Amino acid sequence: MSEIIAGIGIPGTELVREATTLVRSTADETLFHHSRRVFLWGSLKAAARRLDVDPELAYVGALFHDLGLTARYATKDRRFEIDGAEAARTFLLEHGRSEEDARTVWLAIALHTTPEVPLHLAPEVAVVTLGVETDVLGFGLDEITGEQRAEVVAAHPRPDFKNRILRAFRDGMAARPDTTFGTMNDDVLAHFDPSFTRKDFVRIIQDNAWPE
Repeated sequence: MSEIIAGIGIPGTELVREATTLVRSTADETLFHHSRRVFLWGSLKAAARRLDVDPELAYVGALFHDLGLTARYATKDRRFEIDGAEAARTFLLEHGRSEEDARTVWLAIALHTTPEVPLHLAPEVAVVTLGVETDVLGFGLDEITGEQRAEVVAAHPRPDFKNRILRAFRDGMAARPDTTFGTMNDDVLAHFDPSFTRKDFVRIIQDNAWPE
C-alpha cells in the first residue's frame, strides 16, 4: 500500500522499501529526510508540469542522490554525484530494472548539481533536480502551497537544515577538493576552508601545453 504525503504517493513496492531501508541505514537524519523531501517536492512540481514520471525511478534517484557524501559510498577521486549515481545504477540492476532505467537514474543523480540541463532530459531526471533546487536553494517555493509545504515538513522535518546540509557537503568533499572543479561545489569548500584554492578555467586554458 502506498504512503501518501501532500497528495504524492510513495509506492509500496519491494524496490522502494529496500531503497528506503538502504538509505535509512546509510545516511544520517539530515540526508535521509532531505532525500525524501526531494522526491516529494520534485513529484509535486512534476505533476504541476504534467510530466509522466515513473515513481520508482524518481524515488531511487531522489533517495540515492546524496549517498556519495556518506562514508559507505564516498570515493576519494571522483565527484560525490557520480558515487551516488553508481550506487543507484547497481541497486536498480540488482532489482531487475533495465539498463535504460538504470542509466536514466544515473543521469538524474550525476547531473543534479548541474543547472538547467536535467530539466531538458527524461522526467525522472528532471524530478530530482526540481526537488533539490526546492529543498536546498528554495527555488520555486511559490509553486507549492502552504498546506503542501506544511505536510511535507511535518513528515520530514528540516531543523537547522541550511547549516546541516552545508556541513554534509563540506564533510563529503573535503578529502577530494579537485573533484569540485567546474561545479558549484567549490563554493562550499571555499566558504569553510580559507586555504582552499579554486582551479581557474581561464588559467588552465592560458597555461596548457598548446604552444600558441
